[in-house]
Amino acid sequence: MSLSPRNKLRLLGILPLIFFIAQFVHYWPINELGHMFWMCNIGNLILAMGLFLEKPVLIRLAAIWTIPGFVVWFIYVVLTWGVFLTSTLAHAGGLIVAMIAIRHYRMDRTAWRWAFGWYLAIQLASRFFTPAALNVNLAHAVQPGFEQTFPSYWTFWLVLTAATIVILWSVGLLLWSLWPDMREERVIL
Repeated sequence: MSLSPRNKLRLLGILPLIFFIAQFVHYWPINELGHMFWMCNIGNLILAMGLFLEKPVLIRLAAIWTIPGFVVWFIYVVLTWGVFLTSTLAHAGGLIVAMIAIRHYRMDRTAWRWAFGWYLAIQLASRFFTPAALNVNLAHAVQPGFEQTFPSYWTFWLVLTAATIVILWSVGLLLWSLWPDMREERVIL
C-alpha cells in the first residue's frame, strides 16, 4: 500500500507529537510539568497539529521557532548539563521535522508575525501557569547572570521582546529566502 505525498506529510506529524509526549514522560515523574510550556516543547505540539491539519501557518511559526530554540537549548542545556534523549528529540528532532515540512509548505514573508504573536501568548501562559522557580520562557525573572545589566524584570522583558522580534524576523527571512512560498509571489506580482 502506497501513501500519497500529502498523507506522508500528515503522518510526519507523528514525530513531533512523540517528541512532545517524550518530554511529558520525562517531566511527569520529577513533578516539573511546567517545563512543558517551553517554546520548543509547545512548538513540537504546534508542528504536529499543523502537519495533521495541513495548516501552513502553524507549521511556519513552529519552524521559525525551531532555529532560535535549538541555539538556546544548545547553549543553556547541552553545554551546561549534557545531552538527554528526550531533550535532543524535542530540539534536534523538531528542527529536522520542521525543515522537512517547510520544504513542502514553504515560507511566507509574514510568518514571523505569527511566531511573535505566539511568543506573546506563550509568555503570558508561562507567567500564569508555570512556577516562578522554573522561570519558563523567562516569564518570571531576569535570566541569571544579567541581574546587573537589568535591575528591573520589565526592562529585561522589553529588551528580550525587542530582540525576539529581530530574531524571528531574521529567521523568517532566512527560511523565506531558502523556501519562498511561490503562491505569495504570484499575489505580489
